[in-house]
Amino acid sequence: MRHIVLVFLLTLTATAAAEAQARPSTVTRPCAASQRDVQRHGAIVLGTGGYTYDRFVRDRSFCQFDEFLDPAWVPSSDIQACFVGYRCKTQSPWD
Repeated sequence: MRHIVLVFLLTLTATAAAEAQARPSTVTRPCAASQRDVQRHGAIVLGTGGYTYDRFVRDRSFCQFDEFLDPAWVPSSDIQACFVGYRCKTQSPWD
């Protein structure tokens, strides 16, 4: 009986963690909703179609010290190329 309860609790914990990791998809939402999320949270991971995703930031304070801002345009349900914020990029050694 104790084994069944333990398995149940572990399953419940794993399910809760999986639900917490769900990320909004820019493809199924209006552009303004994705922009609002980036502005509100400062940094957020958004799905960009299928199994692709990326981290988008509001400003440089959400990047590492050696990273720069790269404007980010994503597909949305109402605009083909929606400016949601920025991606943090590292400087290429060849630049």
